[in-house]
Amino acid sequence: MDFNLKGKDIKSSARAGEIQTGHGKILTPIFMPVGTAGSVKGVHIKDVKHDVDAQIILGNTYHLYLRPGLKIIEQAGGLHKFNGWDRPVLTDSGGYQVYSLSGTRKLNEEGVVFQSHIDGSRHSFTPESVMETQRIIGADIMMAFDECTPYPCDYDYAKKSMDITHRWLDRCIAHFDKTEPRYAHSQALFPIVQGSTFKDLRKISAGTIASKNAEGNAIGGLSVGEPHEMMYEMTELVCGILPVDKPRYLMGVGTPANILESIALGVDMFDCVMPTRNGRNGMLFTKNGIINIKNKKWADDFSLIDPEGTSFVDVQYSKAYLRHLFVAREMLGGMIASLHNLSFYLWLVGEARKHILDGSFSKWKSIMIKNVTQRL
Repeated sequence: MDFNLKGKDIKSSARAGEIQTGHGKILTPIFMPVGTAGSVKGVHIKDVKHDVDAQIILGNTYHLYLRPGLKIIEQAGGLHKFNGWDRPVLTDSGGYQVYSLSGTRKLNEEGVVFQSHIDGSRHSFTPESVMETQRIIGADIMMAFDECTPYPCDYDYAKKSMDITHRWLDRCIAHFDKTEPRYAHSQALFPIVQGSTFKDLRKISAGTIASKNAEGNAIGGLSVGEPHEMMYEMTELVCGILPVDKPRYLMGVGTPANILESIALGVDMFDCVMPTRNGRNGMLFTKNGIINIKNKKWADDFSLIDPEGTSFVDVQYSKAYLRHLFVAREMLGGMIASLHNLSFYLWLVGEARKHILDGSFSKWKSIMIKNVTQRL
């Protein structure tokens, strides 16, 4: 994997770059649609590619490990061949799922023993097994195994968690270095900065991760309930320590405003379930603000969802028709809304890149944040 910076904003830390992978090029800043179980929920792969024009999607190691299982994925020739996606894939490590399964898992130095949310069966993840699982999945970008700390958590817990994440990282790197990709493309490994919302821990973790000289780095343990200003503070701190010449990935973030603010702090890559999850519930993100399409005010509004054309949906469907689909509980409503939101997110990061390159990002960002946060 190669990363090259193409431009920087004068008034902030925003940057535009280019990541080259075995499955193609990624222009940063970039948003990655979440394809938890190998599919972006409610959206055809062909639409994710051609209408949304996503350059990379995310898969989930925990979910793919449980279903369909590694045997099926390996027989298919990896996730790309299994789901028909021929562009880059990033897989998270399962660390967030370990965090979310706190009631049914046991964590120790070796790894994590957990119960499947599907059938209650017991399984274990170790740094080595997680690396091997991601080798089998065939992700272009693999994440190191970590523990995602909850918010709030006390200092001692956050430090203990960070320390074990660092020790697990050494084992991840060792296993990664002694194994080869299973398919005909290279794979990169990204470590994850942890440390909760404690500045000294974040500094230690960012320094440790930076010292590993990985091909890219991630910031984890944020967007888990902490105030947005605290998230930005930790992000800015970490971005000031992580290498300038490597991509930075802020995991699980977020709203359009979160993404714009974090781009300004030096983040290059984002993922979040919000475009599709909120879309399925009738919330639409547009360049002029947020729409709850279920509201009666849209019942006779025959204007397009986002009149200036940030989405393929805009040239086909009105607000009134989309509201009708939701009221009638037609599956198509959630599909259209999800597709629109994904298109908007990809439009947003694409516009951010253009403004970084032409030197107008900070002025544009100030206007856009006011627009995208208002309720219509």
